[in-house]
Amino acid sequence: MNKILDDNYYDLIISNIMIPYYDTGDNITHMNIRNSLAHVPNNPKDPCDLGIHPYNAFPSIATLSSTVSLERSGVGTVQRNPHMALFGRGIIVAVLDTGIDYQHQAFTYHDGTTRILSLWDQTIQEGSPPDGFTYGTEYTREHINVALKSDDPLSIVPSVDTNGHGTAIASIIAGKSSPEYSFSGVVPESDLVIVKLKQAKNSLKKIFFVPEDIECYQETDLIIGIAYVTSIAQRLNRPIVICIAMGTSQSSHDGRGATSFITNYLVQQPNIGITISAGNEANKHRHYYNSTTAVPFQNDFELRVGGNDKLFAIELWPLIPARLSIEIIAPNRESTMEVHPSLGVCRRFPGIFIPSVVWINNYIFEEETGDQLILLRFQDPIPGNWTIRVKNLDNGPFSFHAWLPSADLISEETFFLYSDPNTTITSPGNATSPLTVTAYNQFNNSILPESGRGYTRTGFMKPDIAAPGYQLTCAVPGNQYGSITGSGTAAAHAAGIIAMVFEWAVSRGNYTNITGIDVNRLLIRGARRPSTTTYPNIVWGYGQIDINTLFERLTRT
Repeated sequence: MNKILDDNYYDLIISNIMIPYYDTGDNITHMNIRNSLAHVPNNPKDPCDLGIHPYNAFPSIATLSSTVSLERSGVGTVQRNPHMALFGRGIIVAVLDTGIDYQHQAFTYHDGTTRILSLWDQTIQEGSPPDGFTYGTEYTREHINVALKSDDPLSIVPSVDTNGHGTAIASIIAGKSSPEYSFSGVVPESDLVIVKLKQAKNSLKKIFFVPEDIECYQETDLIIGIAYVTSIAQRLNRPIVICIAMGTSQSSHDGRGATSFITNYLVQQPNIGITISAGNEANKHRHYYNSTTAVPFQNDFELRVGGNDKLFAIELWPLIPARLSIEIIAPNRESTMEVHPSLGVCRRFPGIFIPSVVWINNYIFEEETGDQLILLRFQDPIPGNWTIRVKNLDNGPFSFHAWLPSADLISEETFFLYSDPNTTITSPGNATSPLTVTAYNQFNNSILPESGRGYTRTGFMKPDIAAPGYQLTCAVPGNQYGSITGSGTAAAHAAGIIAMVFEWAVSRGNYTNITGIDVNRLLIRGARRPSTTTYPNIVWGYGQIDINTLFERLTRT
């Protein structure tokens, strides 16, 4: 079996410089100019494999970011202007998600042919993968058109979207209008490239204590998918907008990491735009922050554990220069010993009178950032209030953040008792250069309570902008229409607006060398900023997206 698909192997993210140290002849998958994957044998029964291999080598686990707005963001005004009329013609929009219902009328032309340029289904191994890639099956526009004419389309192109999230996100950006359902995507004349991401390996779920039945994705498949969609845009010499409507509460939350690197790099190139959702974690009570400034330079905080959460992890990221020890105290007062920071040591602490087991990795430094990381993993924790005690070994002031997993990786029964809604943007939304989008209710002009808030852990301004994200009409599998809410929805809406700017700049020849960063800055300048609020801020970013104002300010002399 191809090792990138084989659960007996971890997919470790390595620097390309390190390839000679890992290469056995058939265990390297190239990802991009910085990173590759090394497929190494695993021991799925040993959580302390995370300790033998560094934390940053394991892909993070991403979850989905979503469960009339066109007027509110100025799209309708621009499209009704006969001198503008920007509908995405000549632009590629790429969605890397749960797939697409390619038979849906929202993704076909009026003659019944598809608007999808290509579809790479990473979950189907029976067909041919794209050139230069080693897994999944690629279906071209020609394949899909043949399928659409068939009495049994799935016998020719068997790719389906059983979740519906990818179909909805693609339709928000680029769905063909349907007056019957009062629906239109932002850029209904653009072309689509779709990547259906495969599920995260069970071996990765086990190392991060994610239940096997949870639907989630690993960032390496996302990174490889980004390489695929950008290769198509380069081959066709056309602008592309990539929408990432998923994220993770793993990572340092400071814009570093493998996905952040490649997205930062790409949006600095001409004709590539990227939108990323801010996540939906602000009101879930899954973030804790503390700053201790007085003796005894110790902080105790409480975690409420629900009865349904049998496996989960917590990450603590102290801010330099502190060196923190940690101790876990169960509801029955059993305690782990005080664990000091070290290099690559993984400690297991079984309960004596309870079935709970806690694994602790207290890294003196995490390789990607150089910062201390404390990783806690819980197995069969008894319900109740657990106490987490941190102490500065240097006997001085300190501060730190702690995050529980995002979305459905944990139930809402498990949370921090004194949580903080800020610094809850999921990664890679903390990346510096892509457009990080939060969601607001376009009907009452209020931010969605769940939308992720800034800053990043190191104080960088995120999110960038707010877009409509409340109950937007969308396509759903089965040639039906529904609604979708969340920051992933807002990221999709913003992706369509970037496509409009690319059409004006590139397709119409007004500024053919425009980069994704250029477009982001134009959108920020054109955002609506009510005078009652100070901007930028950690809730709204630089304001509400408005493409009509963008063009008014761009052309005003």
